[in-house]
Amino acid sequence: MQSGSTHHTNGASPFPANFTWGAAAASYQIEGAWNEEGKGLSVWDMVTRQPGRIWENDTGNTACDHYHRYREDVALMSEIGLQAYRLSISWPRVIPAGTGGINHAGLDFYDKLIDELLSKNITPWVTLFHWDFPYDLFLRGGWLNADSPKWFADYTAVVVDRLSDRVAHWMTLNEPQCFIGMGHLKLENEHAPFLKLGMTEALLAAHHSLLAHGLSVQTIRARARKAPLVSWAPMGCIYCPATESPGDIAAARRATNDVYDGHFWNNRWFGDPVVLGRYPEEGLKAYAKWLPKFADGDFEIIRQPLDFYGLNIYSGTLVKADADGKPVVVTQPPGHSHTHFNWKLTPEALYWGPKFFAEQYNLPIVITENGMSNCDWVSLDGKVHDPQRIDFLNRYLLALQRAISEGVDVRGYFQWSILDNFEWAEGYKHRFGLIHVDYETLKRTIKDSAYWYREVIHTNGASLKPGYRKVTDPVPAHSINRPVVLEPQIIGI
Repeated sequence: MQSGSTHHTNGASPFPANFTWGAAAASYQIEGAWNEEGKGLSVWDMVTRQPGRIWENDTGNTACDHYHRYREDVALMSEIGLQAYRLSISWPRVIPAGTGGINHAGLDFYDKLIDELLSKNITPWVTLFHWDFPYDLFLRGGWLNADSPKWFADYTAVVVDRLSDRVAHWMTLNEPQCFIGMGHLKLENEHAPFLKLGMTEALLAAHHSLLAHGLSVQTIRARARKAPLVSWAPMGCIYCPATESPGDIAAARRATNDVYDGHFWNNRWFGDPVVLGRYPEEGLKAYAKWLPKFADGDFEIIRQPLDFYGLNIYSGTLVKADADGKPVVVTQPPGHSHTHFNWKLTPEALYWGPKFFAEQYNLPIVITENGMSNCDWVSLDGKVHDPQRIDFLNRYLLALQRAISEGVDVRGYFQWSILDNFEWAEGYKHRFGLIHVDYETLKRTIKDSAYWYREVIHTNGASLKPGYRKVTDPVPAHSINRPVVLEPQIIGI
């Protein structure tokens, strides 16, 4: 999975010589041009028209205007020194109704974007679905429709046929825990299409999305002209041990691998079918009273060979072992550091997450998203100073470095995000970007963190400042014991 760029290192970094350093973004969050040149509507176009649904009634109608400014944005990526860029394709931009007629202008946009990236020696990593489901297919039942996996496979074929002579890296779905759990389930209703389904119906939608993944992988491998490297990008629901005692580590591993009653904040209900070809026993038990019927042979479709396992990791939950060895959540002390999104600062998640997933699935790991929301603005000197993001990334990358130094096979890291952008139901409240965007003038300003990241890339991680320590301190006295229930502090990017 080498990016094509040359690493410069003094030999002090444990990151592999062919490690891929990149950044990521998603189509609806940056492209704008919501109804231009034949693009169809998505479910996000639908919900942003509903007053009060999005913070300050923001929309992605213009967003960062990347559709018209992609050359400028790619030039900035090159200035930062990115080796790879993880982009997503807008399904309704390519096929306006979701099925049927192809919008050649939409395909042309991605064609030109890929060429522009390659001209700057930036390797494209393409995600086929990052939540902008076609509106016309939503009207036909969306992910509840048994035909939805085939719809997605047909769309995959169109994109692969056009781009696979230059694109080798493919991801099918981004964070099904979010677009199903937070878009379809009654208890977690924060994402498009904002349905309020019961658990049985949400489980059916989830199953169809997994079938869509499997058919998409089959399609990529059957039609790609350039030898493909294929995976997906689920959310990592990570539990970290409060101390590195054997008991706490075992408790954190158990919590990370478990499935919890009544919601989708888990890893294995989605990961096990994709990698192992079955739902986990823990999930069958947790969801027993809601399970829909699954057709014979579904898991043969869902389980397809993957070349790596993508993980989106932003934060983690600390746990310790109780007297019986069961995991209980450790409450962080008052005032514990958090991002603007109120996600806890837990860099150890980028150590334990890759470690636990590598153990579970025995696949190389790529961190497909990691980053932080900050309250950045352009200072009077015309620059954007974001020292918190620099410290955040330094801490998390040192944790990832530790995992690699201990033998975890991690192949790449993608910072979220290359640009400040539309943050779903949060509108433009949060800024995750390495590049600041003035949404009124659309002026781009490279942040301090981007220049810092450029040096990390240039040195292949050797420029990271040491300081990461193992979590060996005793559990704080203020901690309380309570059953492990993942309270979603990660709502998906």
